[in-house]
Amino acid sequence: MARKALKLASWTSMALAASGVYLYSNNYLDPNDFGAVRVGRAVATTAVISYDYLTSLRSVPYGSEEYLQRRSQVHLRSARRLCELCCANRGTFIKVGQHLGALDYLLPEEYTSTLKVLHSQAPQSSMQEVRQVIREDLGKEVLVLAVKQLFPEFEFMWLVDEAKKNLPLELDFLNEGKNAEKVAHMLKHFDFLKVPQIHWELSTKRVLLMEFVEGGQVNDRDYMERNRLDVNEISCHLGKMYSEMIFVNGFVHCDPHPGNVLVRKHPDTGKAEIVLLDHGLYQVLTEEFRLDYCHLWQSLIWTDMERVKQYSQRLGAAELYPLFACMLTARSWDSVKRGIGQAPVSATEDSEIRSNAANYLPEISQLLNHVPRQMLLILKTNELLRSIETTLGTRSSASSFLNMSRCCIRALAEHRKREACSFFRRTQISFSEAFSLWQINLHELLLRVKSLRLACWVSTLLGWLTRAPH
Repeated sequence: MARKALKLASWTSMALAASGVYLYSNNYLDPNDFGAVRVGRAVATTAVISYDYLTSLRSVPYGSEEYLQRRSQVHLRSARRLCELCCANRGTFIKVGQHLGALDYLLPEEYTSTLKVLHSQAPQSSMQEVRQVIREDLGKEVLVLAVKQLFPEFEFMWLVDEAKKNLPLELDFLNEGKNAEKVAHMLKHFDFLKVPQIHWELSTKRVLLMEFVEGGQVNDRDYMERNRLDVNEISCHLGKMYSEMIFVNGFVHCDPHPGNVLVRKHPDTGKAEIVLLDHGLYQVLTEEFRLDYCHLWQSLIWTDMERVKQYSQRLGAAELYPLFACMLTARSWDSVKRGIGQAPVSATEDSEIRSNAANYLPEISQLLNHVPRQMLLILKTNELLRSIETTLGTRSSASSFLNMSRCCIRALAEHRKREACSFFRRTQISFSEAFSLWQINLHELLLRVKSLRLACWVSTLLGWLTRAPH
C-alpha cells in the first residue's frame, strides 16, 4: 500500500510539474491563471476520498450492518467533497458533476442527491475563468496519462479527446444559437416542444440573448402535481422528441440533464409543454452509424439476439456485445434475452445492476475506447434520459419502446426509398412501412385495452370489498 501511495504521489507530482512547465513556457501561466491549482485541487480531493474509503471500511466485516452504515457515511462525505470540488473548479468540472448527479440508476443515492444541486444552482463563471478552462486541457491530459500508468487496465484517452473536441463548441454561443434554431425547425411538428427564440441583434460569439421561458425541472414531480401536468404524458413527449432526433434526423441534443429540460403548461392552450435549453452540445450522426443504431434498437426491442450481436459488433463492441447491450438498455443480460419490453425493471434487477457495475469497469473502459466517438455522447444522453424516467417512475414503459420502434421503422424505410431504383420498389417499401406502423398501433391499442380491463377489474374488486359486510 505504501509503495502504491508513493507511486501515486510521484506520478501526480510529474503531472503537475509537466502542466506547469507547459503553461509557463507558452506564456499561459501568470498571476491570474490558476489552471495548475485546479488540477492540484482535483488530485487532492481524489486522494482524500480514496483514503477515506480505505481507512473507514478496512476493519469492518464486508456486508455487515455496520459496514453498510459506514459505507453510506463515506459515500455522503465523498459526494460532498466532489460537489465542493466542482463548485470550486467550475467549468468542465460542473459539467461532469451535473452528469454524475443524473445517474440515479447507477450511482449510490448519496452521490446523486448531493450532486443534483449542480443542475439548477451551479456557480457562475467569469469570461476570464471560462478561457482558463480551455488552457487547462493539457494539464488534464497529463493527469489522465498518470492515472493510466497507475491503473493500466483502464483506458481514459477517449475522455480527453472528447473534452478537447466538445468544449470549444459549447463555449461558442453563435453555434449554440444556430443549433437552437435548427432543432426548433427540425421538430416544428411537435406542438409540445418550446425552444426559446434567439435575439440575434444582441448576440455575439461570447454573448447569447434568448427569450426567457419559465417552467419546472422535468424531474420535479411536485411541480407537475401542483400544475396538473401528467407525468406519463411528459415522459412520452420526451421519448418522442429524442427518438426523432436520434433515429430520424441524426442531430441530437446531448445535455438533457433536468436543469436543461423544463416543463410547463402552455400559456394559451393549457397543454403540457417541454422547454429545451442549452443547445451548445449536439452530436451529428453519420448515416451509417444512425442506420446501424436503428437496426440495433429494433433488434433489442423485438429480442432478435442474432441481430443484436451483429449490429453491436458493427458499432465497435466486438465480443463485449452483451455488455454493450446492457449499457444501452440499463438492463441485465437475462432481461435483454427475455425482452426489454416484457417487464419493467424490478428492484432486484436494479440493485444487481448497481452492484455489478463496478466489477466491469475495466471492460466498460475498454468498450468506450473502441466504439465510434458518436456513441459516447449518445450513451451519455441515454443515461440522462433514463435518470429522468427513473425519477418520474416511467422507466422502461412499453410506450417508450413503441415510440422508438416507430422512429426506427420510419428512418430505415426512408433510407430504403432513397436507395430504391424504381417507383414500384418505393411504393412497396411505403406499404411495408405503413403495415409495420399499423402493427405497432394495434399492439399499443391491445396494451391499452388490457390495462383498462385490469383497472376495471381492480375497481370492481375494491367496490365489492367496500360493500362486503364486516
